[in-house]
Amino acid sequence: MTKHAIVTGSSSGIGKAIAERLLADGWRVTGLSRTESSMGEGFRWQQADLSEPESLASIVEAIGPADALVHAAGFQRTAPLGELDPAALAGMFTVHVAAASALANAVVPSMPDGGRVLLLGSRTSTGSPGKSQYAATKAALMGLGRTWAQELAPRGITVNVLSPGPTDTPMLNDPGRAATPVRMPALGALVDPEDVAALAAFLLGPHGKSITGQNYVICGGASL
Repeated sequence: MTKHAIVTGSSSGIGKAIAERLLADGWRVTGLSRTESSMGEGFRWQQADLSEPESLASIVEAIGPADALVHAAGFQRTAPLGELDPAALAGMFTVHVAAASALANAVVPSMPDGGRVLLLGSRTSTGSPGKSQYAATKAALMGLGRTWAQELAPRGITVNVLSPGPTDTPMLNDPGRAATPVRMPALGALVDPEDVAALAAFLLGPHGKSITGQNYVICGGASL
């Protein structure tokens, strides 16, 4: 039977790469994003604004049950201490954390036993100059993920976090993060979104059944 995954942020970047990989692996994918996207057979786009978590439960209910939930939507605003913008923190927390909570709360009750939840964190969640607010919102996903992993273990549902370093996506060119220029990782290249998607596919697949409550850093050596 074809498995069904709900993937947020599927219109670009890592979310798109994960959706494409799952489709290639034979999954059926429903992509949630503000910007319409099309990936051919097996893909369905559903408009959703992750900055309005209160709207997500009704959207998920209309989609129907899913075997996996991948929350990849996100954005980054950067500034050093002394120049922090409270609105930036509120916006990132809403999309990264509140939306994850609302989605999982709506999706997991009807998820079949043995399902998967995957949250996209960040290598910077342990701290990075100029990124305190972004780091805080991504660190919060670790608390959600490890708690949900414990709650859902009796049902065989795994919950993990993927934490990429600087990845070759449109986010790197977002003016909102211009205060912290990209530093090339030790391996000499930006992280390939397809590499992140490959690990995501493993964790979401049959051999991910023994892995839960973990954080996987994919940073090209940036954390060395």
